[in-house]
Amino acid sequence: FLYIINLIMKKNNTFQSIAVSTEELPLHCPTPAQESWNLHPKVFLLFDDKNQSKCPYCGTQYQLTN
Repeated sequence: FLYIINLIMKKNNTFQSIAVSTEELPLHCPTPAQESWNLHPKVFLLFDDKNQSKCPYCGTQYQLTN
């Protein structure tokens, strides 16, 4: 089911991008601010050298800010 949603979201280019601060680390998706109907298993995220991370379940993109 999530695979199908990800294909649709990729096609429509509707992935969300969320800015997070270093004070919010360690970061996991879904975040506590997300609605409960939209939850998937909690996964902790690592950031790349561009300070970006992407959830493997829902495709939400995170940008680390200082």
